[in-house]
Amino acid sequence: MLPKSRMNKAEEALSEAEGKMDDRYRLGYHIMAPANWINDPNGLVQYKGEYHVFYQHNPFDENWGPMHWGHVKSKDLVHWEHLPIALTPGDACDTDGCFSGSAVDNDGELTLVYTGHHYTDKEKDIFYQNQNIAVSKDGITFAKISENPVIDLPPADSAHHFRDPKVWKHDDTWYMVLGNATQDNEGRVILYSSPDLRKWEYRGVLSQSDGTLGYMWECPDFFELNGKHILLISPQGIDRDGDSYNNLFQTGYLLGDYDYATNEFVHGPFTELDHGHDFYAVQTLLDDKGRRVAIGWMDMWEANMPTKADGWCGALTLPREITLGDQLEILMNPVEEITLLRKTEHNECKKRSILDNYLIETKEDLIEVKAVFDLTNADSPAVGLKIRGVEQEELILSYDGEGKQLTLDCSKFGKMKDGVRKAPLNANDLLSLRIFLDRSSIEVFANNGQTSMTSRIYPNEERLGIELFTVNGAVQIDELTYWTLQDTWK
Repeated sequence: MLPKSRMNKAEEALSEAEGKMDDRYRLGYHIMAPANWINDPNGLVQYKGEYHVFYQHNPFDENWGPMHWGHVKSKDLVHWEHLPIALTPGDACDTDGCFSGSAVDNDGELTLVYTGHHYTDKEKDIFYQNQNIAVSKDGITFAKISENPVIDLPPADSAHHFRDPKVWKHDDTWYMVLGNATQDNEGRVILYSSPDLRKWEYRGVLSQSDGTLGYMWECPDFFELNGKHILLISPQGIDRDGDSYNNLFQTGYLLGDYDYATNEFVHGPFTELDHGHDFYAVQTLLDDKGRRVAIGWMDMWEANMPTKADGWCGALTLPREITLGDQLEILMNPVEEITLLRKTEHNECKKRSILDNYLIETKEDLIEVKAVFDLTNADSPAVGLKIRGVEQEELILSYDGEGKQLTLDCSKFGKMKDGVRKAPLNANDLLSLRIFLDRSSIEVFANNGQTSMTSRIYPNEERLGIELFTVNGAVQIDELTYWTLQDTWK
């Protein structure tokens, strides 16, 4: 078992911090730690009929620090329950951190596969990393195995970056992808295989940067979807390119065809997965309904994080189902269970032409909005909606029909600094927006998941309402409906 003294110390620190928190920006229906810092989602898995999500966690501080694994579970992907911390660092296999990884159900034994982090010079950020396993029979209490580390060294041609194992089973063999970098600082994903999760064989490079996709590929995930194989990666070090790659680091995918026998992955170009300010380190699971469900970290390194002053920092996105579109592009939409959050429905506008603006007043801060614009005969070159504060504050979501672009502008909303993000969207004759607002987040899904935009927002003002608008012309609103949503943490 994990040492109780370390575990008790972490739980006590977390409990003490929870009692001191300011909850002004605490989210109502997203996964958060009880207090202090979280980042990457880890170990998405179904086990004994329940969904489990783990996450990178510092229970001692609201800043990044010695990484533990926090833990929540749910029966419906909506109502989450906090469980005891699953992993604490400090053993020989993970001296300075239990970094990101994944989880599998191995014939009733819940198995966590994670990276052990070890500093050789912390001030200069010099470290080495290895791969480890912890197991559980009840899904709550975990024991690190005596064979750790199960992979002690990266390939000889690697840099020291060697982390974030994602494991799955194909036929009778376990496979693992790992984020890695070459000695020439080119990001890549490498592949291992195992008969038993304990003894691993290096199979080679799955995919590697061509020199334009950064110096390190974090948090890889590899899976088949509708006959195609998809590699999710979070590259570090991609240069900004116009409206693309505007965050410090990115998350996106490569799509193609894979041959297990030869380890050959032939794929197309890298595509960003979400175009907002705060989406990183996404991980997926295949659930018992056959769905590929994804959850990401709903923050970004070096972003403005005002909740640190409140005693907590970090959250995860809504669970999203990943599907393939007609053009072999990834579509992301909230899982169907999200409708369980709905409390009251408000049908505010139907088949109505508007000119300039139309305001729906509501002070509710936990809402889902569905807005459908008929662009067939629109006179306006741009349409959209605003989330209005009672004074000057406004968050603007607008669509440019000529430029085929969706823009999320948070620059006039609360404590945002770098406020504008833009995404390609060909809406044709119908613009459909599904928007989830929580106390300090917005998630936008446009035209059935063709484009998504996820951002943390920190309002200063009380909510006035939702305003539909046009620019220099009229447009028909087919529907404007909003739902008030449950606060699942109260």
